[in-house]
Amino acid sequence: MPRIVSLLPAATEIAAALGLMDDVVGVSHECDFPEQANARPRVTRCPVHDAGLTSREVDAWVRRALREDGTIYTIDEHLLRELRPDVILTQKLCDVCAVGYGTVARLAETLPGPPEVVNLEPSSLSDIFDDICRVAKACGVIKRAESLVAALLVRVEAVRERAARIPNRPRCFLMEWVDPAFCSGHWGPELVEIAGGYDPLGRKHQPSAEIKWKAVLDARPEIIVLALCGCDIDLARRDYELLTRFPGFDSLPAAQNGRIYVVDASAYFARPGPRIVDSLEILAGIIHPEQFPGFASEKLRIRK
Repeated sequence: MPRIVSLLPAATEIAAALGLMDDVVGVSHECDFPEQANARPRVTRCPVHDAGLTSREVDAWVRRALREDGTIYTIDEHLLRELRPDVILTQKLCDVCAVGYGTVARLAETLPGPPEVVNLEPSSLSDIFDDICRVAKACGVIKRAESLVAALLVRVEAVRERAARIPNRPRCFLMEWVDPAFCSGHWGPELVEIAGGYDPLGRKHQPSAEIKWKAVLDARPEIIVLALCGCDIDLARRDYELLTRFPGFDSLPAAQNGRIYVVDASAYFARPGPRIVDSLEILAGIIHPEQFPGFASEKLRIRK
């Protein structure tokens, strides 16, 4: 089996789901699932990762780093050479999410072999499933991918079919960042749609984008889900307190009806791997808890 270095968490999870974790010899600084990933050498780092900055400070730091340096990550080139990968899993999707593809490709050309660089660049649910097959093909386990994707699709269709029978489709704003406000993009609005809602601000199959707070007020979402990129539930709760201070927040139907939720976007919504289907099920439980009681969790709802 090939020696694999994964430079993004979703790719590590894909490799693990394909039964390849024993072949993963290096991971990124953010790879934390499954547990075996934490025992692998980390070949990337990011100065802002544990800096304790506020939402707006993180946004400003990222914008400045991308403008001045073109990246917010560094690769341990010496370690990467020592690991002698046959396959490197990386992405072109977002320079904020992981090391840029160009940087990885140029470095890979200087390594022995050189290793195969597999680009994962999903913008939809089907793209995520295609990426699973892409990783499997590079590692010679395509049959495993076919079984895995089939099982994931069964779960997706179970949610889709049940949600399709529900006439009410509430306005559900999947919020990707608080300060400044960002709507969700790529697969996010698609998940809301399959789960029986409608994201009036989402950019389906397109990159997420900064939006004006007035656009949120005008959209009058009935549900707000804080799926903040790279943030766990505790950080999402912290930024909820910031959100409550925005002008007109109390006028939103979601605020008035107590339908604001926090989710672990770092583990689920922002990580396009097998657990993206868990994200769909979480959303179904949020949007239609009566119809999806098995997925509903009051722990995610913000209580004043």
